[in-house]
Amino acid sequence: MTSTSQVLERLRQKKMDNEFRWTAEGFTADKGKTYQPEELEITKTFRFEGESDPSYSEIIYIIEANDGLIGYSMDVYGAGTSHENEEGYDNFIRKIPQTGHEQQLLFDL
Repeated sequence: MTSTSQVLERLRQKKMDNEFRWTAEGFTADKGKTYQPEELEITKTFRFEGESDPSYSEIIYIIEANDGLIGYSMDVYGAGTSHENEEGYDNFIRKIPQTGHEQQLLFDL
């Protein structure tokens, strides 16, 4: 099984390791620009569940911005979620269009 660290390492090797971080203004990737959902596209997702604790689940979204920047955003979901404000990250990520999701990925980049 592919691990989170293996996916992140593959992203680094492909120079797709820009981390999109949530702010109240939108996603930023440390490039001096803030992105809105309509400027982004989720192209792939990776979901993981903890072997020793199935209630711990995390997801990596592979995101491409309309200016060509490709990166990722990580989140936990389920019982371990840390979002105190449902109007924040969760609603923002739901507004980003998804493509190429006819089926879940088999953990390859």
